Amino acid sequence: MKYTPKQIGELVRSSRKAMNVTQKDLAMTSGTGLRFIIELEQGKPTCQLGKVLTVLHTMGITVKLASPATSKEV
Repeated sequence: MKYTPKQIGELVRSSRKAMNVTQKDLAMTSGTGLRFIIELEQGKPTCQLGKVLTVLHTMGITVKLASPATSKEV
């Protein structure tokens, strides 16, 4: 499935709220800035991939990738 930046932002926002965590706390815990979290949740398409992955990992959100050449999940 192809995800859009907006869908990822919505997932981060809903997960954060379900965990009762503020944007500021998530930024501090993940080592990013508050502005980055705000932009990520708004679905900004130019957010840095490395930071996005760090936030997802911090929140316990998993990402699964599959190679069409090998049919293996990574």
